[in-house]
Amino acid sequence: MLHVPFVVAVFAAFNAALSMAAYYLARKQISFYMALAAYMSTFMTISVLILLTGGGWSPFIALWLLIGVFSGVFGWWAIIALAIIANGYLAYQLFFAGKVLGIDRIVQLLLLTEAPLIASYIMWHSRSKHDIAKDGDQVNQLKTQLSDIANKSDIVINAIADGVVAIDQSGLIQLINPAAQTLLGWPGKDAMGLDYRSVIKLTDAKGNPVPEDFSPIRQVLMTHKEVTNNDLELKTKSGKVVLISLAVSPVGEGAANGGAIAVFRDITREREEERQKAEFISTASHEMRTPVAAIEGYLGLAMNPATATIDDKARSYLQKAHESTQHLGRLFQDLLTVSKSEDARLIPRPVVIDVISLTREIVASLQPKAKNKNIFLSFAPGESDMDGNKHITPMYYTYADQDQLREVLNNLVDNAVKYTKQGTATVDVTGNNESVTISVTDSGIGIPPEDVPHLFQKFYRVDNSDTREIGGTGLGLYISRRLIEANNGHIGVNSTYGKGSTFYVQMPRISHDQANAILNAPQPVTTTAAQPASSATPTQPTTPQSPSQPQAV
Repeated sequence: MLHVPFVVAVFAAFNAALSMAAYYLARKQISFYMALAAYMSTFMTISVLILLTGGGWSPFIALWLLIGVFSGVFGWWAIIALAIIANGYLAYQLFFAGKVLGIDRIVQLLLLTEAPLIASYIMWHSRSKHDIAKDGDQVNQLKTQLSDIANKSDIVINAIADGVVAIDQSGLIQLINPAAQTLLGWPGKDAMGLDYRSVIKLTDAKGNPVPEDFSPIRQVLMTHKEVTNNDLELKTKSGKVVLISLAVSPVGEGAANGGAIAVFRDITREREEERQKAEFISTASHEMRTPVAAIEGYLGLAMNPATATIDDKARSYLQKAHESTQHLGRLFQDLLTVSKSEDARLIPRPVVIDVISLTREIVASLQPKAKNKNIFLSFAPGESDMDGNKHITPMYYTYADQDQLREVLNNLVDNAVKYTKQGTATVDVTGNNESVTISVTDSGIGIPPEDVPHLFQKFYRVDNSDTREIGGTGLGLYISRRLIEANNGHIGVNSTYGKGSTFYVQMPRISHDQANAILNAPQPVTTTAAQPASSATPTQPTTPQSPSQPQAV
């Protein structure tokens, strides 16, 4: 049974503690010295163990191999120092210990002392100059490649027309490209190392500074999620204010190596061009509505047997002209609505709406068109079960602009009939305590998956063999989205190509008591005597808004 002296156990405990400390501190880039200390501690522990248990005849002599083989890790000086100690001990055993050693024992001691050192030399220091030179060439090549990559990155960043600013996790600017320097009015050498808030000064549309909690850059640094915003203004170093499109993306993770990249560009000219374009469309559409309405009126008189006598052939020509004129009038109206929605003139006038009643009226008005196409158009809340019993439907109220909601629902039901060649179209109203959902489901042609994300964009139409024969401007769904969003609602679609679609509108719901409170509220007193007649606007009942009541836009 092997016995370990107490002093060796103390050395071993100290060595274990030192090794654990070296393991944890190695993460802080001081591993060499800690590793050397741990190695020396291990050397002392094993040396004392061997000396106290018989020296060269110790049963633990094999542990010397561990010490000798790894000495080369710390360089030539470690091998030489260990060789002096080992050969000094060997000389002591041969000449001063007073023991007569046989040839076999001398050879054994020589192997034990010298073999680990030779092995250490072979393992750690026997590479040829050619290998060392080759490694040096590889290192130089890697440095060159990294330098080329860095130079190319600098060229790309400096050539980008958009402003690019790199910000570290603490909010300090680490990179600013020439485009950003020009736009911000800050030279690169002055901006580097500054807090981004002193260089990138963001304001809202009213010129008020953006609060720190709502700053896109701050949000990215805190959440590490991308943020985009096209409605902010940037105040330059000289005090000039420009409209910008801003996109901020996270870089890295955590507080140590995290950060953000802010990319922005001046869109002042783009916004001005859009405003001028919208103004032109609005003016042109408004002016052209008058002659179109006159043409439509005269065509109606010409087709009226009470005012004109024409043959059937002429009547068919006039009917086609009348339909085209009506289509042109709807197009001008759509363009006017789009123009109003884009320059904030599409202001809702909310009233209490009985959603069931409004939707039933719209479905009833489109029944003739559905029958002409042999399409079964149904209103689910008014349907009966198999026993002929009517479904009991709760009252659903919302607070919104009735004309705008009617226009949206009429467009969705009309599209369901228009894009269904045969089959059914079902309108349903459901809801919960928070919202009311009006859904329009058809068994029509459906929408390809790649077109669904773009369906509510301006002038976008699904282009395939099924839709080319059906007229449209691509404005109906865009206008519907803008109208619903203006009334604090949401519009969406679920569709399977070739099987049909379900369009739905979700509006905030108000309770029966809230609806009565709004309807019974006293009318505000208005004075219009001092105003021109053309400036008078319809007045709406006003009531104090509670937190649970939808806010009027």
